[in-house]
Amino acid sequence: MSWFTFNLQDFSISFLSILFEGVPFMFIGTLLSGFIDAFVPSEKMEKILPRNPVAAIALSGVLGVVFPMCECGVVPVIRRLIRKGLPVSCALTYLLAAPIVNPIVALSTFAAFRGQHPAMVTSMRLIMGFGVALVCGMIVRRIPLNQMLNRQMVASLQKRPALSSSPRRRMREPVLAGAYAGVASEANIVFPILPAEEIVHLHDEVHAEKHFGAKIVGAIRCAAFDFLDVGFYLIIGAAIASVFNTAVHREVLLPLASNHLFATIAMMVLALLLSLCSTSDAFIAANFLVFPVTAKLAFMVFGPMMDMKLLFMYGLVFKKRFTLSFAAGLFVFIGLLSLALIPFLR
Repeated sequence: MSWFTFNLQDFSISFLSILFEGVPFMFIGTLLSGFIDAFVPSEKMEKILPRNPVAAIALSGVLGVVFPMCECGVVPVIRRLIRKGLPVSCALTYLLAAPIVNPIVALSTFAAFRGQHPAMVTSMRLIMGFGVALVCGMIVRRIPLNQMLNRQMVASLQKRPALSSSPRRRMREPVLAGAYAGVASEANIVFPILPAEEIVHLHDEVHAEKHFGAKIVGAIRCAAFDFLDVGFYLIIGAAIASVFNTAVHREVLLPLASNHLFATIAMMVLALLLSLCSTSDAFIAANFLVFPVTAKLAFMVFGPMMDMKLLFMYGLVFKKRFTLSFAAGLFVFIGLLSLALIPFLR
């Protein structure tokens, strides 16, 4: 029996199932991002966060409990939040944690692992998801923005508050100073040099002058643009995931289950390629009965943070080099963390 067998009907069913699974959450995320852009002034975003940088990042990691989002819909939300004034470290922490640390995923994980220590698996997934997101947020806080954000995001920040990757820190110099000027000049973009505070004031004045109906129309228009933008990457990722999901026989992975290291790597690669939604991936993981629970945890933590469709979608916010480096770092970090839990979860 060949390890690779392509069937158009199976591919179509898998492709449409991923789209139907991801599109509703993506629609909610883009709609939410549009209303954030229309109704939330930039200065209010900073007021939500504590003044302590660590506390601000930690709070961002648990916002998914209040605003549960799938990984399909959270990317346009954090893109809009960064443009509205949310520090990149907090936005990235929310991006990583929200698809895992939320009540919907907790319930689905508990239900999927009935008979397989559901309380322990669910709690460990939530703790691991929050811990990884918190560590990543603290690391990103030290990285300059021009090394993370793509040219479009940096260009958009010229018209909005100039941000640092660290909470509660604003640039006091002109917006085009330093690294931002270099990125803008590379993109052949010319912006008026204004202090960040003046740009905040002008932007909020526009918000204040708009009527409620105009804000609604603006929110829907922003949501439509984001939906089409993100949808393109979702389709590409869903197509790649569907080929692997239907054409590659999963039996080739079973011999790997006897070794903890290989099992963890195999499950994380599978999570990367399958591009499952965080609200349903637990049901897939639970069916790999021969794999150790630590490998399943790695599958359920790494998948919502980085998969094939997210590799494309992250390009809407971050540079390609940063995205690839970040994906590799996540893979190693989550893999080592899962292996370190073996003595406690046998």
